[in-house]
Amino acid sequence: MAQINKPTDYFETTTYTGGATDVSSLSFQPDFVWVKKRDGTENHGLFDAVRGATKTINSNTTSAESTRSGSLTSFDNDGWSMGGSDGIISAPGSNYVGWSWKANGTGSANTDGSISSTVSANTTSGFSIVKYVSNGTAGATVGHGLGVAPKMVITFNLAGEDNWGIGHSGLSSWDYYLQFNTSAQANSQNVWNDTAPSTSLVTLGDNGRSNSSNNRNYIMYAFAEKQGYSKFGSYTGNNNDDGAFVYTGFKPAFVMVKITAGQTDNWIMQDNKINSFNGASSQRLRPNSSGAEFSSSNEIDLLSNGFKTHGADGEINGSGFSYIYMAFAENPLVGTNNIPATAR
Repeated sequence: MAQINKPTDYFETTTYTGGATDVSSLSFQPDFVWVKKRDGTENHGLFDAVRGATKTINSNTTSAESTRSGSLTSFDNDGWSMGGSDGIISAPGSNYVGWSWKANGTGSANTDGSISSTVSANTTSGFSIVKYVSNGTAGATVGHGLGVAPKMVITFNLAGEDNWGIGHSGLSSWDYYLQFNTSAQANSQNVWNDTAPSTSLVTLGDNGRSNSSNNRNYIMYAFAEKQGYSKFGSYTGNNNDDGAFVYTGFKPAFVMVKITAGQTDNWIMQDNKINSFNGASSQRLRPNSSGAEFSSSNEIDLLSNGFKTHGADGEINGSGFSYIYMAFAENPLVGTNNIPATAR
């Protein structure tokens, strides 16, 4: 298994001021870019190379994919270009954050599953983008191209006819799913057909969140765990200032958390660019909300070997409540033998 010694070759957080025509600070050409205006109300913008530049979907809505000529116009070798002053990505004077992942370009045909697909897969970093046409058949399969089983998959009907579908290894089982809203995990084998992903396939049910009967285009983002670079798991909150500690084996650059059981509440996103140091509060965004960045005294500290929650906050640390997370590394803590090193 290839070792990642420099996480920023595959994932990076960028902050910038709107009105710019490009972002050119990355060390790779991104294939998936997720952008959010920080200082005002605006939809999240999700762009990927498989669907093509200017094609936009929003994690906080179920609106159909739209073409926005003034948004992200190209994926470049060191970032991306923007066509104008589209508020979703570059309103003049506004502050933005962008999270970028490297897959493998525009993708290629994949016939591993019963549904053929276009797959852009990076087996080194464990990330792939999959586009497929639904058939509404329970038990249908789609190839993901990663060679190892994904820990998290996110699907969306590009016609906007259904909610997002999110499967995660930290949920009770693959009989459950989440959406980009405040709902707790829901039990329905119709999304993933009660079947965990395999090393080559994601199994779909006959639910519109993953496999509508209307022959619709879907996009899937699949994430496999890579030691020292990415981690997907679960933890239990305790509702006090000395909150839950989650070991990841690296210092996180980005964390996304969602309560799954105990109560309903928002998703949370936090990164190391908006929060360059651990303090008495942390700045966050919510992927299920168009709202601006906000500050919370119930913070998430990004530590050398994981992250720690603080305070009585149902979004991140409710008493006895279950949470899932995804995390990507700023600095790996692995040696040449690919074993986690001692935190320093």
